[in-house]
Amino acid sequence: MNVTLQKTSLVDYPKKIAAVIFFIGCNLRCPWCHNHELATGEVKDVLSLDQALAHIRKRRAVLGGVVLSGGEPTLYTGLTDIIATVKAMGLPVKLDTNGVNPAALEAVLQEPPPDYIALDLKFAPDRYDGLLLHPAHEAGLASVGSALKQSAALIHESGVAHEFRTLALPNMDEADVDALAPLVDEAPWLFRVFKAGHCLDPRWNTFADSSVKDVEKLVRRARELGKNAEGGSFGGEGN
Repeated sequence: MNVTLQKTSLVDYPKKIAAVIFFIGCNLRCPWCHNHELATGEVKDVLSLDQALAHIRKRRAVLGGVVLSGGEPTLYTGLTDIIATVKAMGLPVKLDTNGVNPAALEAVLQEPPPDYIALDLKFAPDRYDGLLLHPAHEAGLASVGSALKQSAALIHESGVAHEFRTLALPNMDEADVDALAPLVDEAPWLFRVFKAGHCLDPRWNTFADSSVKDVEKLVRRARELGKNAEGGSFGGEGN
């Protein structure tokens, strides 16, 4: 298996210096994706998973954790073994996921589970269909909404520390927050500004960046709904 490796990140794992393993391939095609080379498999400068893990093993004394990101990590059946390998090095593991593969996520949450999970929430679940690489029925899903609901419940019931992450997209409004809120528990719900540039769909590069005020509006609505929402930055550019 080939991956890419960011040897050091200060933003992808809360309060930790981390290495980030990026898995190639994704089951979504978000037009605003900044990591689209990973999503489509066109990424360069790859190395084998064994090489990435060997590098992490050599640097484990200076790392505070390892992030499994992408792309979409849950597409890989060997993810549980990777988590076990990293944890055996004495390093905690954070998983970034879009939540559209609940069956795989359920397997990942078995022993040993990751230590932290970030679940990306794009916009209202009924708007996801246009993002799917393959139709829901071909992916074995009744609907994306049911998949997201199941993934959110699995994460909550697992007891693993987690957060929810949402990009303040140009075509997003408070109705999307209302639709997503039932998926969100008491964990932090982080909203971040959208920045045009290097998007999968070049048309998105012509859109204006969202502003702090755009983020604040969504945060305010989420808080009105009783959620632990806040604005700011979070790691990863594939949201």
